[in-house]
Amino acid sequence: MIVSLIATLTAFPETREELHRLIVDQVGPTRAEHGCIDYNLHVDASDPCIFVFYENWKSQADLDAHMKMPHLEPLLSQIDRLLAKPIEMWRLHPAELATTK
Repeated sequence: MIVSLIATLTAFPETREELHRLIVDQVGPTRAEHGCIDYNLHVDASDPCIFVFYENWKSQADLDAHMKMPHLEPLLSQIDRLLAKPIEMWRLHPAELATTK
């Protein structure tokens, strides 16, 4: 089953440019990964310190492999210093597959 997620990263104002550079640098290599359907990076229109990823992966295994890729290390090794708050993440699935109880 396709794995979709949205992840929001909020930089400190003083680390915004550094975080921006690090995450832009990972977009190309990530899009080339096995199992990546799409990997889109956006910046909030009203707050330039907020970055939003929208990602779709062919499987959970592909997403798990992505999280171990060496091109993520420059970001992940500094994440606590660069972010003003923890990463917010939402896992999504198609609404037509959703069930209510």
